[in-house]
Amino acid sequence: MTSLLPPGPLLGAFLIASVLLAVTPGPGVIYIVTRTLAQGRRSGLASVFGVAVGNFGNALAAAIGLGALFAVSSTAFLIVKYAGALYLIYLGIQSFRQQKPEADAPPQQVMEAGRIFRDGFLVALLNPKTAIFFAAFLPQFMSASGSPILQSVVLGTLFVVIAAFSDTVYALTASAVAPMLSRLQGSRSVGRFLTGAAFIALGLFTAFSGSHNANR
Repeated sequence: MTSLLPPGPLLGAFLIASVLLAVTPGPGVIYIVTRTLAQGRRSGLASVFGVAVGNFGNALAAAIGLGALFAVSSTAFLIVKYAGALYLIYLGIQSFRQQKPEADAPPQQVMEAGRIFRDGFLVALLNPKTAIFFAAFLPQFMSASGSPILQSVVLGTLFVVIAAFSDTVYALTASAVAPMLSRLQGSRSVGRFLTGAAFIALGLFTAFSGSHNANR
């Protein structure tokens, strides 16, 4: 097992770098916080789980070389990039079209956890920048004596776990703030509007942002 992890000092540097990167808000964090504020803690945690599984899929993709493919093939990169952007915009439009919930219905019952997990999974998986990030970031902490693929999977898994913990803190914090916002008059209608606007804005950001920026 020791061959799957870098030496102690290098592993420590990896963990510190991972924590700093994980706590930095990016599109994934914005997605999770938006879901939590609009639909409650249960939805927020389902989003965290979905994003984590999607990020793990990108870590595996980087391990088998898709990150390198995206880095050299602009066509492959753009296909996945725009697919992810269109999906975010679709989620935004669906939020605008969502039927207004009953006044006594708790926010977390508006959507099923499975659907929210799926959305978070696809949002994370259809971000080719994440695969490129893993392909560029993880090798900096690998040992020359170990298997590159196995080390990439192990380090990628560690990063995903750290990011999931950080995202959970964001979701729990947002859920603590949500009740105060829900007491404001008309907040649910405003919340649906802000949720839709946030997803569409993330989709446009994903579509028009540069290909060399790593966003989790």
